[in-house]
Amino acid sequence: MKTLVDQLSQYALYHRDKRNIATHFVGIPMIVLGVAILLGRPQFEVGAMALSPAAIVAAVACLYYLILSLPLGLIMSVLFGVAVYCSHALAAESTGIWLGAGIGLFVVGWIFQFVGHYYEGKKPAFVDDLMGLAIGPLFVVAEACFMLGMFRTLEADIVARSGETHIRDMHSGASGSVKH
Repeated sequence: MKTLVDQLSQYALYHRDKRNIATHFVGIPMIVLGVAILLGRPQFEVGAMALSPAAIVAAVACLYYLILSLPLGLIMSVLFGVAVYCSHALAAESTGIWLGAGIGLFVVGWIFQFVGHYYEGKKPAFVDDLMGLAIGPLFVVAEACFMLGMFRTLEADIVARSGETHIRDMHSGASGSVKH
């Protein structure tokens, strides 16, 4: 099994342009929430807890994140818990509201992703490795943590494998290296 550094470094190879990373801060949460909303139905009562496909998928993803990294896995578990809570609330609404919110967030989130990859000049990571769909949310959370000064060793390991972030010159295809 790939390590946390392996997974994040592989994903980072497709995400070195700061504008691409910025679009992912918007697009990935929208996609995750959109998928959670769409998987918020049907719901089954299991004891005092509502269980849905969203809750099951989130639990499996969070278990994987926890295996990769306990601290990041805990952060992801809280964030996915919020997404599932919101998905259950929206799934209880009319079909139009439920589908409109889920599909709308999903589509607009992907638009942000593709704009970011235009800036990057590279295809999305999941095109070469479907695991990129699961690592994307973790990458965004890790990048946010790096911006807050957390996990400096992890950040250094990723930069050593994938390179510094930069702003790509759209006209020449060149990039200037810029530190976080």
